[in-house]
Amino acid sequence: MNDKYLLLAIIVMTTVTWLPRMLPLILVRRRIENIFVRSFLFYVPYAVLAAMTVPAIFYATSSVWSALAGLVTALILGWFRRSLLTVALGASLAVYIVERILAQLAASI
Repeated sequence: MNDKYLLLAIIVMTTVTWLPRMLPLILVRRRIENIFVRSFLFYVPYAVLAAMTVPAIFYATSSVWSALAGLVTALILGWFRRSLLTVALGASLAVYIVERILAQLAASI
């Protein structure tokens, strides 16, 4: 990879990251009164976080079943308002257990 390509990639990534954050500040000078637009803007960070996290969950493990077990465990623990550490450890433990079970099943076949 040459230096020009790397510099161009950094500039493009900076622009793509900076532009969506700065455009609303530049274009909107007054308080947004429209309830639909306000609610839309309120939920954008949650939607983006989910869009980035959910695919990563299914590619982080060696099996879709273990990823699904971890996701379901995290959702259940989060639903009951457990701490972030508890949710992360519970989901990791669920993935570990399912991975071990699947490895034993594969070894016995």
